[in-house]
Amino acid sequence: MDWIYTLFVCCVALLAPAALLFRLRPRPGSGASRLPPGPRGWPVFGNMFDLGPMPHKTIAGLRTAYGPVVWLRIGSINTMVVQTAEAASALFKGHDASFAERTIIEVMRAHAFDRAALSLAPYGPYWRAMKRMMTAEMLGQRRIGETEAVRRRCVADMVEWIGNAAEKTGQSQTRRAVHVARFVFLASFNMLANLMLSRDLVSPEAAEGSEFHAAMLELMNCSGTPNIVDLFPFLRRIDPQGLRRKIDRGMEKTLKIVAGFVEKRRKEMKSNPSARKDFLEVLLEYRGNSDDECDQISDHQLHIIIMEVFLAGSETTSSTIEWAMVELLRHPAAMAAAKEELRRVVGEGNRFEEAQIEDLPYLQAVVKETLRLHPPVPFLVPRRAIREVEFMSYRIPENTQVFVNAWAIGRDPRCWEEAEEFRPERFLEARTDYRGHNFELIPFGAGRRICAGIPLAHRMLNLVLGSLLHEFEWGVDEVGEKEMADERERMGVTVRKLVPLMAIARRCST
Repeated sequence: MDWIYTLFVCCVALLAPAALLFRLRPRPGSGASRLPPGPRGWPVFGNMFDLGPMPHKTIAGLRTAYGPVVWLRIGSINTMVVQTAEAASALFKGHDASFAERTIIEVMRAHAFDRAALSLAPYGPYWRAMKRMMTAEMLGQRRIGETEAVRRRCVADMVEWIGNAAEKTGQSQTRRAVHVARFVFLASFNMLANLMLSRDLVSPEAAEGSEFHAAMLELMNCSGTPNIVDLFPFLRRIDPQGLRRKIDRGMEKTLKIVAGFVEKRRKEMKSNPSARKDFLEVLLEYRGNSDDECDQISDHQLHIIIMEVFLAGSETTSSTIEWAMVELLRHPAAMAAAKEELRRVVGEGNRFEEAQIEDLPYLQAVVKETLRLHPPVPFLVPRRAIREVEFMSYRIPENTQVFVNAWAIGRDPRCWEEAEEFRPERFLEARTDYRGHNFELIPFGAGRRICAGIPLAHRMLNLVLGSLLHEFEWGVDEVGEKEMADERERMGVTVRKLVPLMAIARRCST
């Protein structure tokens, strides 16, 4: 957080005259403003110094004083935070179209990423065409079912990598523990690479991974770094932290790598057409045959879409699985129940198959409970008010940034008994799901801009977690117990455990 204090000193010097002229807005909720209630902020800086390192937790604490909708001014950005399932329902059911635009952070403007990526693109013809194509042609149940063998092989590779790593650490004098999230990330990366490009891209033997893998990790780190320009857009030209310059270079490099993959795959498709179409082939075919806006997609936009799949899929999967394993290791009874269900349904010595997921309600409950307590993107992807709108008796100005605090909603005691406890059994008693219809559980969002990849995420999360539990016995050593008890988080593309889970894996006897 040193950059914040450096910025504070600089801004005081630069903006002191503005601060003297700044007029505090009327008290939130007063007749003059009709804005939602919220804490008063500093002149110029607003509430930016009140949020702390984990703003989703800090803002959740404001619900008691200010209610389900909280108004903040973060730097110069007006921000509304939705903090209850009822308020989320009002937003997504009654005002979805009015808040259909996205808040775009500065680094995502590099190479027009924000104009091409489905998650960020302006709400209009291009977005509608791409959403229709992805949900119907790329990420529909039928198409995902056709790629089951790809995920099965990638998960088998992950199991082999973890088994080999466990044996090596067991033979050495160092800790026997393995870095669980690293292997899950590599497997997820390869799953997405095979779905998009019909090829593996990484392996644990390479210390840095492939050039593309390294480039994507750099983009993830850069895009997850707090940028003062997002709070004070007038600093855009100065780029005081140099993040825009850095990501411009990194994205240019990454796009060139992706362009090489696409060209190579195009040549392969011409010379050796395969029975199973990967997502790139589906996208190219749809672009060539469609009469809608997808006809106008440039190669540059296509490359951005491929990058977006990797950014959205790999980090989300690995961080969620890591939290699931942490919670199961903390709760041995839940671990035993999940393993017993797998033993009964899959059978000892058999590989867990994707088709068995629907026969494993407790495993699915573990995934749901993990997403309830640890949504990978706590505020979801921020929205923006397209126009001034009346919302829950408040008048929300145009261009207001909107956070939906999925973390706070998932821990709201009015929705959940023993809200802070990890208790998967609660999902055996209710039909609550995360597909956007139950607003008390919305880790992937809701409404028209809900994550298009939910069907794929559902399969990947359950398949990966179920395979880890079915293939290995898990434990932690004394150091691991202390690391596991450390509940600090690291903000980035997703919220991860700050201290990675290092767990001891032993292959289950067959």
